[in-house]
Amino acid sequence: MSTWVNENSVTFFQLFCIKVVKCGRVPQHIAFIMDGNRRYAKKHRVQSSKGHSEGFNKLSETLKWCLDLGIPEVTVYAFSIENFKRTDEEVNGLMDLARDKFQRLLEEIDQINEWGVRLHVAGRLTLLPDDLRALVAKAMLLTRHNNKLRLNIAYSYTARDEITRAASQVIEGVRNKELTADDIDEDLLSETLELSPPDLLVRTSGEVRLSDFMLWQISDTVLYFTDVLWPEFTIWSLLAAIIHFQRHATEPKPDIDLSDRKRTFTDRLEDKRWQLLEKYVT
Repeated sequence: MSTWVNENSVTFFQLFCIKVVKCGRVPQHIAFIMDGNRRYAKKHRVQSSKGHSEGFNKLSETLKWCLDLGIPEVTVYAFSIENFKRTDEEVNGLMDLARDKFQRLLEEIDQINEWGVRLHVAGRLTLLPDDLRALVAKAMLLTRHNNKLRLNIAYSYTARDEITRAASQVIEGVRNKELTADDIDEDLLSETLELSPPDLLVRTSGEVRLSDFMLWQISDTVLYFTDVLWPEFTIWSLLAAIIHFQRHATEPKPDIDLSDRKRTFTDRLEDKRWQLLEKYVT
């Protein structure tokens, strides 16, 4: 039975190596394009659904490693809007896998809260089946006050859709006189997006494309590509990525400082998102 955070995923020697790596700068936000589940299934001559299930198991291990490293935010690309174009069998299998995993999360909610994991699902949730959308919304609501590790799952997501929705929200803000046209700038749009910029982005399976993932946010992000298939990703793969980050990272940018009017707008937008999630649950 797989859980959301694998509690026993490192040996004593691996924990020692984690402590050594932590002597250097550790990314505060790491993003993963978890590629290679289908190739893993083909390699091992099993159904693609088995590859996706193994991919989730690897995510649970990786979250524990990130907790051990003190990384407070992780974003994973789980399902693109483009993935809806795959065969009905595969899409339905992925929806069923998501139902099972979010239901499992709700069953483990006390453990999740004890670990301090906050779940955020970014994407066009209206494209999801009603029952899955309700599970997702409930999981987000029940973990919203946790603050040790924020797990962002990009599901039913593309970067272009995220940017389009943010632009529409800003236009609506001007129309409602919450903002003025002069308020529209890079900082405002950055704060209106669902996902924040990662320090490090890791893509597995040898692909060197971004596949419409966090296109706005990664202008200063260190990119790391590895040939390892996602289900075969190991703690050594993660530590290699972080060492790569330590070699290539520049000084972090200061936090965005919005004007009072812009901050009021983004705060209201966040409140509206929570209210929408509560409607999905009911």
